[in-house]
Amino acid sequence: MFDKVGVIGAGLMGSEIALVSALAGKDVLLTDTSDEALARAVGNLAMVIDKGIRRGFYQEDQKDATLARIRTSTRLEDHADRELVIEAVFENEAVKAEVFRTLDRVCLPDACIASNTSTISITTLASYVSPERRARFLGTHFFSPVSRMKLVEVIPGIDTGDGTVGLLLDFCRDIGKVPIRVKDVVGFAVNRVLHVFMIEAMRLVEEGVCTPEEVDIACKLGLGHPVGPFELLDAVTNSLSLQAQEILFDAYGERFRPRPILKQMVKAGYNGKKAGRGWYRYNRPNDR
Repeated sequence: MFDKVGVIGAGLMGSEIALVSALAGKDVLLTDTSDEALARAVGNLAMVIDKGIRRGFYQEDQKDATLARIRTSTRLEDHADRELVIEAVFENEAVKAEVFRTLDRVCLPDACIASNTSTISITTLASYVSPERRARFLGTHFFSPVSRMKLVEVIPGIDTGDGTVGLLLDFCRDIGKVPIRVKDVVGFAVNRVLHVFMIEAMRLVEEGVCTPEEVDIACKLGLGHPVGPFELLDAVTNSLSLQAQEILFDAYGERFRPRPILKQMVKAGYNGKKAGRGWYRYNRPNDR
C-alpha cells in the first residue's frame, strides 16, 4: 500500500486528490509552479473541510491533522521519496510530458506514476517515461469535486503491469473511492457517455426546444441527476468541455462534433462560474 503520495498540480482536482489522500492518513506532497498557488490551494482545502464539518462529512478534530499531512513544494525533485505520484496538471500533452520526464528521472525506481488525464491515451503518456518505468505507469481519472465524488477510472496502458493495477485499485479503495478498471481508449468510459449527453442538451437549446434552465430541471427531476448538464458545464468550464469534445471528435467522428453554441460561448469568454458568466449569470443567480 502507498503511504507516501505526491500530487502534481494544485488546482481544483489536484488539491482535492491531495485532500482525500491526507484524510486517509497518507503523507502527501503537493506541488505547483508557485508558492502563491499552493497557499491558495491549502486555504481552499481548509474551507472544503470546514464546509464538510458543517454538513457532517468530517469531524472537527480532522481538520488540523489532515492539513498537517499535506506538505507543499514548487520542486518536482522533492518527489524523490514518494511511492506514488499522481499528475493533475493542465490537460495538455506537452505540459504533461515535461512533468513525466522529470518524475521519471527523480522518482524511486519502484515508484508508481499515475495521470489524472480525462482524455489523453495512457499508453501515449507512458511514452514520456523510460521503458523500465512503463509497467508502473497508468491512469487514475478522479471526478470533480474529488472530496465528494466516489468514482475513479483506473486505466492501464499497454505496458502497465497487473500488479500495478491491483495496487492502484487498492489505493483508491483505501482513500474511500470506488474504482473501475477501464480500457485505454480516448475519453475512457464516463467522458464518452457524458459528452454525447452534453452535446444533445446543447442541440435542444440551439433548436429552441428548451432553455438551459429547463434542460437542467428536466435532468434533475426526470432523470434524478444531482446537477443539470448546463450547471455542470459552468462548473467545469466551457473551454475544458470544448477541448475534451475536440479530442473526442478527432478520435470518433461526428457524434462528438462540438456544437456551434459552445464554440460561441467560449469565444465570447462566457466560460462558466469562475468567469461570472456561462449558461448562467453568477452576479444575478436567477438570470441566464
